[in-house]
Amino acid sequence: MKKVFHAALFDLDGVILDTEGQYTRFWGEMGRRYVPSVPDFAQRIKGQTLVQMFDAWFPEPDVQRDIKRLLDEFEMQMTYPYIKGVYAYAKTLHEKGVPTAIVTSSNLLKMENVYRLRPELKELFTLILTSEDFKASKPDPDCYLCAAQRLGVPISECVVFEDSMNGLRAGRASGAYVVGLATTNPKETIAPLCDVVVEDFESRPLIGDMEGWKVGESLPLKGETEGWGRESLPLKGEMEGAL
Repeated sequence: MKKVFHAALFDLDGVILDTEGQYTRFWGEMGRRYVPSVPDFAQRIKGQTLVQMFDAWFPEPDVQRDIKRLLDEFEMQMTYPYIKGVYAYAKTLHEKGVPTAIVTSSNLLKMENVYRLRPELKELFTLILTSEDFKASKPDPDCYLCAAQRLGVPISECVVFEDSMNGLRAGRASGAYVVGLATTNPKETIAPLCDVVVEDFESRPLIGDMEGWKVGESLPLKGETEGWGRESLPLKGEMEGAL
């Protein structure tokens, strides 16, 4: 039996935007400046929100203000390249009428920098949720539950695309089908938190050995076949060899 999905929920950094290297450089510098005793600081904080980092590593208000200012300046100068294949993939979903959402812990100020270089995101996705739109940060599932509710789709009929450990935990806790991208962490590390692991949006096989998931092939409109992926997305137990 194949599971039917009606909506796709995407994290931003590491899933849509290939920003991992830029943030690693920034947080590496913050680590050397403020916590020099932790040489692998940039690796330790992967997937954490700014609030989580402040609580764990930078409790001093003055340091928080300095880092926030530096981060805002840095994000204004960042480039925001796409993860391989994601633009064409999201465009196909959009053209087929599949509801989609970006669900990010980024704030509105950062998103204005993204929109300046990627204005098409506003048209490409049905909904864009930022940190201002939900109460609890990942790994709490609130953000994905909120997105599903606003799209009018049960979370059990949604696919979550994530890369970070906290994001994957949020997707798993929400009850969605979770596709993990090995863009930030190794496949072996994220596999226990996913239904399937892929390298990017051009990976073959993307889920098991199915053929219909690749961009440009058949992703049916909700009204036509009661859900996109009916013939394409196997249940977890049917995907031997998917990793």
